[in-house]
Amino acid sequence: MKHRIHFPVYLSLLILVYGWLITPHFRSAAHQEAAPAYELKQVMVSMRDGVRLNTHIFKPKNQSGPLPIMLERTPYQAPTNEAWARGKYQALAADGYIFVFQDIRGRYKSEGQFVMQRAPVSLLTNSKDPKVVDEVTDAYDTIDWLVKNVANNNGRVGIIGISYPGWTAGMATLAPHPALKAASPQASPTDMYLGDDFHHNGAFRLSYGFEYASRMETNKEQARFSFDKFDTYEWYLRLGALSNVNEKYLHGNIPTWNDFVNHPNYNKFWQEQAMAGYLKKVHVPMLVVAGWWDQEDFYGPINMYETLEKHDTQKINFFVSGPWNHGGWARGEGSSLGRIKFDSNTAQHYREKIEAPWFAYYLKDKGQPGIREAITFQTGANEWKSYDQWPPRNLTTDRKLYFHANGKLSFDAPTATVKAFDEYVSDPANPVPYRPRPIEATYNPPNLGGSGWGAWLVEDQRFVHGRPDVLAWETDTLTEDVVITGSVWANLFASTSGSDSDWVVKLIDVYPEEYPKEPRMGGYQLMVANDVFRGRFRNSFARPQAVTPNKVETYKIDLHHLDHRFLKGHKIMVQVQSTWFPIIDRNPQKYVENIFKAKEADYIRATQRIFRSKTFPSHLLVPVAPNR
Repeated sequence: MKHRIHFPVYLSLLILVYGWLITPHFRSAAHQEAAPAYELKQVMVSMRDGVRLNTHIFKPKNQSGPLPIMLERTPYQAPTNEAWARGKYQALAADGYIFVFQDIRGRYKSEGQFVMQRAPVSLLTNSKDPKVVDEVTDAYDTIDWLVKNVANNNGRVGIIGISYPGWTAGMATLAPHPALKAASPQASPTDMYLGDDFHHNGAFRLSYGFEYASRMETNKEQARFSFDKFDTYEWYLRLGALSNVNEKYLHGNIPTWNDFVNHPNYNKFWQEQAMAGYLKKVHVPMLVVAGWWDQEDFYGPINMYETLEKHDTQKINFFVSGPWNHGGWARGEGSSLGRIKFDSNTAQHYREKIEAPWFAYYLKDKGQPGIREAITFQTGANEWKSYDQWPPRNLTTDRKLYFHANGKLSFDAPTATVKAFDEYVSDPANPVPYRPRPIEATYNPPNLGGSGWGAWLVEDQRFVHGRPDVLAWETDTLTEDVVITGSVWANLFASTSGSDSDWVVKLIDVYPEEYPKEPRMGGYQLMVANDVFRGRFRNSFARPQAVTPNKVETYKIDLHHLDHRFLKGHKIMVQVQSTWFPIIDRNPQKYVENIFKAKEADYIRATQRIFRSKTFPSHLLVPVAPNR
């Protein structure tokens, strides 16, 4: 009897046989894709004082000839897998490098003591004593060991990093090893008192300073402070005076917090720590990278580039800035930030078209660097721009945007001769939040709701617009585009009924109420530049002085750099306020020698006045580029 095989069964058998024949190949290919492309070697590299630093060396398995070494020195743990090769360094990995990651002193598996932003004592003392160590010497010793002990390297080293690793990259260039041939300090702080993580113009960055210090110094790893309130605005307000931090929570166990308390002014401690004071020569090619909406270190890269530019006789100091938050160029595509869209994959463009070719040129003699001097992404227009100098002062004209009565902002100078002003009452008991509440902890993990910290600088400012303690001035609807490219300064003529005060200034792009491109963005208030200034430092950051109550004082406030096109149909707005909580601690508004030791009774309400007359013409000084 013949057995008949039904067609469905026959087809199934064919599929099984075919699958059996080809599966090994598919498995092999899949295994090949998933298999590590690098051989990882973990070593302890000895520094000149005998302390050993945990170092992870990733060598390409298919390496056929000598390759440069790409080094990152980090306090955030050297990676043990290849996620970096599929993420922030994917374009570099495709070009071929030996990648090295190292835990800095006192962090994770490295020996020694961690010191936050360790001052370069080797440069301060010009000492050859092997016991005098810092990030400059540790970078030198690491590079020296790598070029001598990592097989098949080409004798050239590049150093790279973002934020703290960006700072260690910058420190490595101050007295570099001869093998260091290119460096890219990205979002690197250069002065923790004047403009980076912990202070802005002397005003203390409370929530970030508190949460970062406790995160980094509770142990050798990363510890998240446990808040008992989801809304940290409420927690910090309930905290009261800053003297309560040690008394109730830290108990003197966090060295960096103790430094805040003991050094409230710009003294020798902060000055010696600041990298800017050591940037006196461009030793190696530098690619300095910033993000327009970097919530942590925007001041640093600009300060680094501008300081080095004064000494750049070889034309090897380069600057890039794009529409990113802190490190945003190293993550994802970069097509948007918060609700703001950029019409292209800006982060991917940076990694593939700017960063990778630049390193290939200096470490491999390959191609061209791909950048003349500066490349920035002009927001608003959503276009990349290339410049022969930054800021491009040869292309711009300085103009003044004046404050006027009835909330008007204009390029026309005020004509009033009387003491015209707008006023508000600033109350430390009811401070203006810096982003919409609830304000989650800076490092709130995803399983607890995450945090809006990364995108707060692009939040719609309407959440505070109309508060009685926030003043605003805006232009008429623009009849043509206005392009502001370069450095923006606020010049406030202001008085306070107190004896100290903070002044927060924000430059804002106001979208049309009807916005067909994205209807839900109608009327959006996008902050494009901002900063805070603590009044006691109006004459000197090292020697604070009380403010004379009700006396008109001049405050010149650096709002830093931007490249932004205010489009036709939009408006330009300026907001001024005196609290920005809890990113900035509450100024008592009554002068005390050390705000970290202030008492509850020192915090008082104050009447603030912003003057806008011919005699006292408050304004923003903006570099306006041709509208083309």
